[in-house]
Amino acid sequence: MAPIRKSQKLKRLVAVQRHLEKMADLRLADTIRKRQEISEGLDRVVQALGSLDPVHRQFSQNYAERFSRLTQDDKRMADVQRVEENQVLRERTKAERLEDKMKTARVHEDEEAAELQLMELLDMKFATPASSKLHEG
Repeated sequence: MAPIRKSQKLKRLVAVQRHLEKMADLRLADTIRKRQEISEGLDRVVQALGSLDPVHRQFSQNYAERFSRLTQDDKRMADVQRVEENQVLRERTKAERLEDKMKTARVHEDEEAAELQLMELLDMKFATPASSKLHEG
């Protein structure tokens, strides 16, 4: 069984790192969706506060409290989004670096294999002069 080459190991690491990047990206997408929902809630509360309907005026205190909570949630989610964006960037950078290392390792392995083939060819050509006497006879 042939030993596992460094490029193959790095290829598996790249796949794992890309998966981690995708997971971070999905968390970010979920956070963005939640912020969008909060924004829509804020819009509805503002519309209710600005409404001339007497029913809405009775609940103005509740709307103001709801607006305050939604604003706090939006600020918190903005912070979470910023952290998750940085995480996605870090995971992507790690994956790109691993991919570069994998490509470099593959080039070195190909060079070593070519050099080994050349050495074997040279050995076959020059290391066996006795075998050429067998063909002369």
